[in-house]
Amino acid sequence: MTVYNLNLGIGWASSGVEYAQLYRAKIFRQLGQPAKFVFMDFITGDNIEHLTSNIGFFDDEVIWLYQFFSDIKIEPTSYSIEQLELTFNRAFDRSERHENYVRYFFESQDIMVTAYLAKNNQSAVERAEFVSHGKLIRKDYYTQTKLFSEYYAPRDNKAYVYERHFFNRNGSSAFKEIVDGNDSIFRVQNQIFYDKQALIAYMLKCLHLTHNDIIILDRATNVGNTVLQHSAPAKIGVVVHAEHFNENQTDTQNILWNNFYEYQFDRANHINFFITATLSQKKLLAYHFGKYTTHKPKIIDIPVGNLKKLRQPLEGRKEHTLITASRLANEKHVDWLVKAVIRAKKAIPNLTFDIYGKGGEQNNIEQIIKDNAAQEYIQLKGHTKLDTVYQKYSAYISASTSEGFGLSLMEAVGSGLPMIGFDVRYGNQTFIQNEKNGYLIPFNCNENIEEHIENLSQKIIALFAKEQLVNFENYSYKIAENYLVDEVQQKWQKLINEVLND
Repeated sequence: MTVYNLNLGIGWASSGVEYAQLYRAKIFRQLGQPAKFVFMDFITGDNIEHLTSNIGFFDDEVIWLYQFFSDIKIEPTSYSIEQLELTFNRAFDRSERHENYVRYFFESQDIMVTAYLAKNNQSAVERAEFVSHGKLIRKDYYTQTKLFSEYYAPRDNKAYVYERHFFNRNGSSAFKEIVDGNDSIFRVQNQIFYDKQALIAYMLKCLHLTHNDIIILDRATNVGNTVLQHSAPAKIGVVVHAEHFNENQTDTQNILWNNFYEYQFDRANHINFFITATLSQKKLLAYHFGKYTTHKPKIIDIPVGNLKKLRQPLEGRKEHTLITASRLANEKHVDWLVKAVIRAKKAIPNLTFDIYGKGGEQNNIEQIIKDNAAQEYIQLKGHTKLDTVYQKYSAYISASTSEGFGLSLMEAVGSGLPMIGFDVRYGNQTFIQNEKNGYLIPFNCNENIEEHIENLSQKIIALFAKEQLVNFENYSYKIAENYLVDEVQQKWQKLINEVLND
C-alpha cells in the first residue's frame, strides 16, 4: 500500500504546497507508511534531486515523470569534469576555468563546450552545452551519469530544442521526446504517446495501482483529468491548499470556485476525499457544496504542518520584541507592519521588530525603514531556520489578509507567542483567539491602508500595555497542542484506514 502525492514542479524557493508535502512525508515516515512524491513538470535548471533534497525529501521518496522510465534513480550530481573530458572524441586546444563553469575550445573544428558546475558541488558537472560554429547544437544533463540530452536547431536566430533523449545507466535509450514548440511526442520502447497527458497515463499504468493505494492531488492543473481517468482502482484525494472560492464573485445563486480546484470540485463524485488545513475551511467548503452543488463529498481537516514539541524560552523573553516570518510579497503587507511599528515606537520606546523572509517587496520595505531612520529597531533577517528563534520574542504579528493555514502562525503559537493579526480566513482565525492569546483586528477591505496601519499600531500598544502576557502565552501553548506531531499522525492514520475500508 502506497500513498502517491502528485505535484507539478519544485524550485529552490519552495511554496507552501511543497512544505505541506514535506510535513506529510515526515508523518508518513513515522507511521511507517510508504509514500512517493511525484513531480511532473519538466525541469532543466537543476537536477531535481538537489531541489527535493534541499527542502528535505529523501531520494527514494521522489518520482520524476521524466526519469520514471529510466533505471537511473533520483540521485545527486557527481559526474566529474574528468569523466566529461573522457567523452571528447578529440583533444581540446585550451580550456578556461571560471567560478561556476569550465569552457573547452576545439579551435580547428570551431567547437566550444561549456560545462556548468553543480551549485552544491563545484567538482561535479550538472550540464554541458555544445556550440558548433557559433550555434547551440546540444545540451547534456548529468547525475552520476548522463541522464538526458537535448538537441537544438537554429531558427530565426535562436536555438530551438527539437528532440530529447533520456538514457539508462548503461547509456542505452530509455525513451525519446520529439519536440515541436509546446507540443511533444514521446516514444517509450515500442510505444508512442502523442502528448504529455498520454505519457502521464502510461506512468500511472506502470505504477500497477491497486485498491489499497491512495493518490493525493496537491496540484492538478492540466493533469487532473488524466489522473482521474487512469488512477483506478486506487483511491483519490484532493488537498485544498488555498481559498477555494472567489467571495466577490459569489452570490446566493452561484459560486465561483478557485480555478485550481474547479475541475476537482465539479467531479467531486469521483473524489474519495478532500482535505482542508483547518476546521473552519472544512465547514465552509461543506456548506458551499451543499448550497451550490448536489455533491456531498467526504471532507477531512488535517493540518498541513505539525510541531515536534512545544518550545519554551531558554532565557526570559526580551521585552517588547516583535517578530514576523513570511515571504516579502505584496499580499503579506509587511510594509504595513513596518509603518505600524514606527507609530507604536512613540508609545513604546524600546520596541523592536525583526522580519524573517525574502521576496520581491524587500527593496520597498528597506526604503521605508531607511526613510524613517528605523534601522536600529526594525531589521530584515532574511531566511533562517526559526525552530529555536520564535521563543526569544515577546509576540508575533501578521498583516496578511488571507492565510490558508499559516505555518509561521503555527510555529509561533508552538513557542507560546501572543499574536496580532487581522480577522480573516483561515489561519488567523485558527491560531489567534481574540483577547485570549492576542488580538484579531476587524478587517474591512473598503477601509484605506492608513486605517489598517493605525489599527495594527494600536493593538501593538495595547498588547504591550498589559501588565503580564503570561495568560496569552499559556493560551497559545494550549492552541498549539492540537498541532503536535502525534495528534496529526492520528488524523492521517484515521483517514487512511477510513478511505481504504470504504
